[in-house]
Amino acid sequence: MNADVLLEPFRPGVMEKFEMGPTELCKKNPRLIYARLTGFGQNGPFSKMAGHDINYIAISGVLSTLGRSSDTPYHPINLLGDFAGGGLMCALGICLALLERQNSGKGQIIDANMVEGAAYVSSWLWTTRKPDFPVPLWVNSRGKNILDGGYHFYRTYKTKDDKYMAVGALEPQFYSALIKGLKLDEAEYSQFSDPEICQKKFAEIFASKTQAEWCEIFNYTDACVTPVVPLENAQDHEHNSANKSFVNDGNAHFPISAPRLSRTPGQIDLKEPLVGEHTIEILQEEGFKESEIEALLKEEVVYSTIKSSL
Repeated sequence: MNADVLLEPFRPGVMEKFEMGPTELCKKNPRLIYARLTGFGQNGPFSKMAGHDINYIAISGVLSTLGRSSDTPYHPINLLGDFAGGGLMCALGICLALLERQNSGKGQIIDANMVEGAAYVSSWLWTTRKPDFPVPLWVNSRGKNILDGGYHFYRTYKTKDDKYMAVGALEPQFYSALIKGLKLDEAEYSQFSDPEICQKKFAEIFASKTQAEWCEIFNYTDACVTPVVPLENAQDHEHNSANKSFVNDGNAHFPISAPRLSRTPGQIDLKEPLVGEHTIEILQEEGFKESEIEALLKEEVVYSTIKSSL
């Protein structure tokens, strides 16, 4: 086995049943990076339970902080657990292991799980709860803190045409620019005056103009006020359009590869590979004989969408 990385997405113990666990494979290939991506991890009482993104971020503690104070905790689609805490953290672990292998020449096993991953990418929540943190950002209950919609200067507001504006005027100078655009008296509506009174006033003012009218007022200023752009229109916003931040496959738009690399930029392949499309090709690269591949296909040990022409 000559692979650099093996990515394993099963529950704990599955690969061991096939005698393809890390003990066996890393013995055959000491340079192998064996990445195990699960929801609850390889150990612990929940390790073999079924779950989904919402369950993993619930156990991590992060879900309890998300949402309005008057509502139940609100999960952010499946971005935090599946993609950030799971896929992204696993990919980072693989990169770190490959970098370390440059020095040691040895591979290692990666336990990437979404509970710990979601907690880790949210480390700032714990850090900013510390009593000695300069600005205590998460000391109140859900929905009543500075960055979770509890304050009037960091939240969204509906406009006259039922669209939305996002306000993020954290610093004093940015808040002053916001107040100026709203034509309010900062002495009366100071940044840390009663947030409920200010929210009500801000909502009333934002509802008096359309989104386009507010963009005319706040675009190119330091008020930290921007339109909430619908997903299907993101490519048309002037900033994204100028940067060519989206590509089109003839049917729909997709984000370009990020981050941008100056010398070896990423290339977007809009054609998703089919499940089993490269099975035969990979087995051939690993040195399997034609008769062996045919036997594996016939016994349904492996699956291929490409009809064998061996």
